[in-house]
Amino acid sequence: MQKTIYLVAGARPNFMKIAPIVRALKAHPTLTFKIIHTGQHYDPEMNAVFFEELGIPQPDIFMGVGGGSHAQQTAKIMIAFEQYCQSKMPDAVLVVGDVNSTLACSIVAKKMQIPVAHVEAGLRSGDLHMPEEINRLVTDSISDWFFVTEPSGVQHLQNEGKSDSAIFNVGHVMIDNLLYQAKKLAHMDTRHFATTPFKNAQAEAGKRYGVITLHRPSNVDNAETFARIGQALKAIAQKLPLIFPVHPRTRRNLDKYAIDLGPNITLTGPLAYMSFLHLWKDAAVVLTDSGGLQEETTALGVPCITIRENTERPITVEEGSNKLVGTDSTTIINETFNVLRNPQTACRRPELWDGRAAERIVAILDRVLDRSPVQGG
Repeated sequence: MQKTIYLVAGARPNFMKIAPIVRALKAHPTLTFKIIHTGQHYDPEMNAVFFEELGIPQPDIFMGVGGGSHAQQTAKIMIAFEQYCQSKMPDAVLVVGDVNSTLACSIVAKKMQIPVAHVEAGLRSGDLHMPEEINRLVTDSISDWFFVTEPSGVQHLQNEGKSDSAIFNVGHVMIDNLLYQAKKLAHMDTRHFATTPFKNAQAEAGKRYGVITLHRPSNVDNAETFARIGQALKAIAQKLPLIFPVHPRTRRNLDKYAIDLGPNITLTGPLAYMSFLHLWKDAAVVLTDSGGLQEETTALGVPCITIRENTERPITVEEGSNKLVGTDSTTIINETFNVLRNPQTACRRPELWDGRAAERIVAILDRVLDRSPVQGG
């Protein structure tokens, strides 16, 4: 008898995480799925080509909940998802990551007695000022099965009293997707990518380059902090050309706080996944406050400077190519130039980050869904 799993996604990175799971489920004889797009983020890049590049079908359900405050958005998702589950009850709900859709749909499912599987479970920054950290904690407090990306996640869940039988260190679906897309990229014509002229110009000049991403409220919503970071980036760019695909909230605050990044930083709009991958995979260094990019750079061995005081992905620092530097401008500058002078040779791709995490997840779901009652959280 076939069992149906609802795969929940609300933003572009979520779809990159569920894509390998979709591909693995499509090959499974007794598990089927529906892709639920909550519409948490409107993203013009999430079109038919986007799903085609991921190798997955477009969502079965689009809720279109849109924006609002955290509470408003979470509430709208809960109402819409509850109505859909009432009409067509799944055998399990799978949520990924730490966005509001993750939290909202896990709460709805749990209250309807539907088992919840959390992919990317157990990550902790220890910083309750981060909305994502609250979403992680609440989601993990009620999930039934925990699919973990690194050993620190296992330790956190055990410390929080979760049963070992419900915790599975499977590797990382985001790395599954990265390796899948990198393989496709190697055979693509990249001349039409928005980033190609910049890369070509640096290559013709015989120059290395760096890539910036910044979007966290703690970095870009605080004028003093953002000014410190901007000062560091401007100084780095005097010796290393930088390209900065700018998040909309970051763009607004660049203007609002009158932050001058100087002439050596090229600003672009947000980039499609493949165009962005084409850019950063060949960078001399990536400067970021993104969680996912810490992991992706580690997987491809690209030096990464994380402009944050903490990280929920410590394995990228312990084993990978990531350095956690905080937001002090002098530290950012010194650590970046140190990395450029002395590229790391000891970094490695963490265990199980091998492109097969989704296969392991699907095999485990096949097994645990046959158990009754539900085990875990």
